[in-house]
Amino acid sequence: MPIKKPAKPRRFEVCNRQSSGTQQRLAGGPDAKIGDATPYLMHARKGDDMKFGWRRTIRGAMVTMTVFLLGLVAAAGQTGPDQNPQMSDVVFKNVQVLKGIPVDEFMDAMGMFASSLGYDCSSCHSPEIRNNRNAFAIETPAIQRARGMITMMNNINRTYFRGEPRVSCFTCHRANYSPEIVPSLALQYGELKEDPNAIIIFLDRQASADQVFDKYFQALGGRERLTRLTTFVATGIYSGFNTGGAEVPVEIFASTPDQRSQIIHMRAGDGVKTYDGRNGWVAEEWRPVPLVTLTGGNLAGARLEAIMSFPAAIQKAFSQWQVGSTIIDDRPVQILQGTNAGETPVNLYFDESGLLVRLVRWNKTTVGTVPTQIDYGDYREVAGIKLPFRTIVTWTDGQNTVALKDVRPNVPIDRAKFTRPAPFQRR
Repeated sequence: MPIKKPAKPRRFEVCNRQSSGTQQRLAGGPDAKIGDATPYLMHARKGDDMKFGWRRTIRGAMVTMTVFLLGLVAAAGQTGPDQNPQMSDVVFKNVQVLKGIPVDEFMDAMGMFASSLGYDCSSCHSPEIRNNRNAFAIETPAIQRARGMITMMNNINRTYFRGEPRVSCFTCHRANYSPEIVPSLALQYGELKEDPNAIIIFLDRQASADQVFDKYFQALGGRERLTRLTTFVATGIYSGFNTGGAEVPVEIFASTPDQRSQIIHMRAGDGVKTYDGRNGWVAEEWRPVPLVTLTGGNLAGARLEAIMSFPAAIQKAFSQWQVGSTIIDDRPVQILQGTNAGETPVNLYFDESGLLVRLVRWNKTTVGTVPTQIDYGDYREVAGIKLPFRTIVTWTDGQNTVALKDVRPNVPIDRAKFTRPAPFQRR
């Protein structure tokens, strides 16, 4: 069935939409890959002559980009699948507020700060971090202020929302250091732009999830052919903030129902991300420890990426689906939002041909919920079905692109590819 293009309301209609429980946010995004702007990373500020979309993306990436530039690999013990993950106040020095949370959640919290304030690492930390990794522990007025703001935010949520994280840094700052206090008439009376990545969707009650999935599976080549794909090995090119935009070789190994491993072959050493069907790990140069155990939403995200390697299983991965619609790049798309009890939802976006063009998932942190966006494109036929040969992953800490060159279906894969990787070591 054709996708209905949602009407574009005027800005003054926002009150009616908000009263029905929906959220409206301004759409926006980078005009180029992170790697294209690498020379400006340490100098981007609000006065720079560059597009705001670039500036916001650069600053978001800088939470981890600075770590990459410094070659920050702190010493830490290995963590196995049956052990507790590394904790923030054990790995990092001078942690006073964000104590007792896993390292991967701690880094997502840094991403929340960067995205909410339009900042990078050097905006809060001492300038000495450029040459001394221990300088991240130096207290600055900005760090002291951030601690106070976290306390204030927690008090608001505890007092007015029964402890639910209804207020975050982004609630007020919205990518600005100082929250705006004067109403904007241009915003009030201008054209309302929907954020296609909003966690609350406009429901389309004339379409069913089964219809959308049927069209998707048919566009890929049919359910029967999809079930015949049980493994694949892919090779291609990876580029991102952690390569400075340079293209490096990448290998992907996947096996049904939900095992996946990605190996990035970089000059400094191989970066590995693995999900074995139950546990997930990342071993990369820019990470704060040589081997990060994935937890919470990051672990669920690794599982979801593994399942999406074999699309026939995605429909049963969530207990409930809702259908909605929105606009991406001026084109109408249908949304399927999947939910499981106790988890954040997942949004799948399908174009008029039925192909999946975007996935958005969310991860809860102690300072708010952060999004991850995966864009799919360049579908090509492999063993009678279509697979995306290009994916772009964007999150509050950076952006990367994988462009596949070759995919070999249904080949034997050594089970060792899906076991816990060794901690990262420089060559």
